[in-house]
Amino acid sequence: MAKQDRIEIALLGLGVIGSGVARTLLEKGPAYAQQRGLDLSLRHILERDLYKADNVPVDRRLVTDDPRAVLDDEAVDIVIELLGGERPAYDFIKEALSSGRYVVTANKEVMAKHGPELLALAQEKGVDILFEASVGSGTPVIGPLRRDLSANDITSIRAIINGTTNYILTCMSKEGLDFEEALRQAQALGYAEADPSNDVQGIDAAYKLAILTSLAFHTHVRPEDVHCEGITSLNARDFRYAQELGYAIKLLAVGKRGEDGVDARVHPTFVPQDELLANVDGVLNAVQVEGDLLGRVLFQGPGAGPYPTASAIVADVMDAAHSVAAAKAGRKGDRWPWRAGRPLPMRPMAELTTRYYLRMEVPDRPGVLAQIARCFGDHGVSIASVIQKETDEAAQTAELVIMTHVAREESVQKTVEETGKLAVVSRIGNLLRVEN
Repeated sequence: MAKQDRIEIALLGLGVIGSGVARTLLEKGPAYAQQRGLDLSLRHILERDLYKADNVPVDRRLVTDDPRAVLDDEAVDIVIELLGGERPAYDFIKEALSSGRYVVTANKEVMAKHGPELLALAQEKGVDILFEASVGSGTPVIGPLRRDLSANDITSIRAIINGTTNYILTCMSKEGLDFEEALRQAQALGYAEADPSNDVQGIDAAYKLAILTSLAFHTHVRPEDVHCEGITSLNARDFRYAQELGYAIKLLAVGKRGEDGVDARVHPTFVPQDELLANVDGVLNAVQVEGDLLGRVLFQGPGAGPYPTASAIVADVMDAAHSVAAAKAGRKGDRWPWRAGRPLPMRPMAELTTRYYLRMEVPDRPGVLAQIARCFGDHGVSIASVIQKETDEAAQTAELVIMTHVAREESVQKTVEETGKLAVVSRIGNLLRVEN
């Protein structure tokens, strides 16, 4: 094979995903060389715990715990960053780009916080940073947003982008489990971490939504710009009532661009059962993108696992390798630069308008509904329907399920606050938004 087709790669991190990438490059390397004309050669593996190399069939001489031995090697063409976390990953990525290397990463936190800066740096240095695996694992959506959908003005993204929470919600819906029981099941199967906070509190999905909306709307949406709510308040009854009303409950990540700015939010949501997103179950991810030319398109695939993630990472490596080989042969690489447009304001969550589901416990006696309805009317929130559900005869209480017409978030929150203070309301159970 011609010398200029040998691509030298440094792999940072040999955890679960890094090991999957290393195995893929070693096992499928000869096929890639034959099919693509690219010799993808692992030159360095950076790993603090050197014993991790015992579980991967790599030459131990490639493994080091010294970052300088890797980053100072001018022969390295591509750096694959799989360390996770913001530091030192961000510093290593920035140094690699600054020295004219291509970077492939699965780091959602770094890309959510620093993506536009790193993309601009890559463009300045004539290279690229590729990050397909940072959102959706093996579900290709970053590439299409950067290339295939670039002729569109993207107006909205609605996504299920956390496999752990989607599995938990599926168990609660299909098996009637409460949250804690569904979480234990997810942990037993390896779908949830021992500390699942980032997943169940919506933080992971917020990082990913920040990446998607920044790309789609050509602006910088920071993680702190994303309104974020988790799934811990959900109850098995919410799922029963949702099904009776014709909805599924999903942790939905929503990004919308309007004339007055960008709306970015992650929260449990009522989704109509006939919508495609309502039927994305288990650990699957799905991203629905809407553009002015294409209309709606849905990307769906596995949301976790070493090999689906390795699929996205190695595809990015091959993409970068083609550009490296072209540059070494004196040809111009085929890159799709991302450019930020004018900064767009973030719309406050208080200005959101949608429908709402409210569950509350009240005394089972006459006159209760009239007082509740008066409170809703005082804040301009129109009630679409009220259904009395479970009744506790011993306690003489009943559960009410209220669905509103389209209302303003600020008004609904004030309504719930005031309603909760009424003597006729024993407890506010849950408040969820309805995505039409």
